[in-house]
Amino acid sequence: MPSWNTGFLSWFKNFCNAFQCRMREVQLGSHTVRSHGVTVARTHMLDWLILLLLVVIEVLLYIIHPFYRFVGKDMMEGLKYPLKSNTVPVWAVPVYAVLLPMMIFLLVYIHRRDVYDLHHAILGLLFSVLLTAVITDAIKNVVGRPRPDFFWRCFPDGKDAYDKWGNVICHGDKSVIKEGHKSFPSGHTSWSFAGLGFLSLYLSGKVKAFDRRGHVAKLCIVFLPLLVASLVAISRVDDYWHHWQDVFAGGLLGLVVATFCYLQFFPPPYHADGWGPYAYFQVLEESLASTQATDVENQQDATAEEVQIANQEEERSDDGFMGMHSACNASSTLEDMESGKR
Repeated sequence: MPSWNTGFLSWFKNFCNAFQCRMREVQLGSHTVRSHGVTVARTHMLDWLILLLLVVIEVLLYIIHPFYRFVGKDMMEGLKYPLKSNTVPVWAVPVYAVLLPMMIFLLVYIHRRDVYDLHHAILGLLFSVLLTAVITDAIKNVVGRPRPDFFWRCFPDGKDAYDKWGNVICHGDKSVIKEGHKSFPSGHTSWSFAGLGFLSLYLSGKVKAFDRRGHVAKLCIVFLPLLVASLVAISRVDDYWHHWQDVFAGGLLGLVVATFCYLQFFPPPYHADGWGPYAYFQVLEESLASTQATDVENQQDATAEEVQIANQEEERSDDGFMGMHSACNASSTLEDMESGKR
């Protein structure tokens, strides 16, 4: 095959791929909350029920007491950091880790009108945060590691006391002591990386950060949520609420869970279809297959109709030929009769 022909085929293939991708984006807006919202919600009813179950489990894990690990006098040297308030309050974590990403999802929906993207982004985010919360609090309760400020939680007046085995005898507030045994891993950090890590993956797919065109500025959008999560993690160490190992484990846990939850609904950000959810492309392929089947059926009907018309025309021509043949026979008979009379 000539080289120019090969080049033309390659160009035509790329053109078709680009045209198909463009057509996929053009068809956005045909799946809105009003038209497909109920159908999508019913399809994922079980997922929402499991999500409610995770909420109940998280509440139970928060209520039960953690393991009160042995804390001797010689261990107190690293647990005498001052008891400070949180730089990032507890109520602020769901605001920036859940509500903020949801607002961005809504803005994307307003622009693209794709209910599959909106629903799967919200569902994936909630699963990411709640799974991380359940895993984090379960590990907290089982490990029972003292916080760096445990001494002042246990002995608010600074007067320490120990039993005959050398374990602490705390006389501080029970709720404060209970919270003092929940150092590992960091809940603030895991929640932050679960929510903002999911948002970072979502944005990287939407801006096509890995489309191999070299637009490095897109990475600023991708890394901004991760920077916020990292600053929250550092604040936990600065406030002496966590050891550095707690923060590291919490960040890793949140990021891993966020990645798994994101990939359940969306292709990897570096994929050519990374800007949309799996469900959208599945519905689009089904729609295209249905359209093609309808076109084939219509074409078959048209072909059958053409064949029928051709048959009718052939029958008419045959009838005309037989009429002409009969007329010729009649005229020859008349000629024979006249010649006989003569």
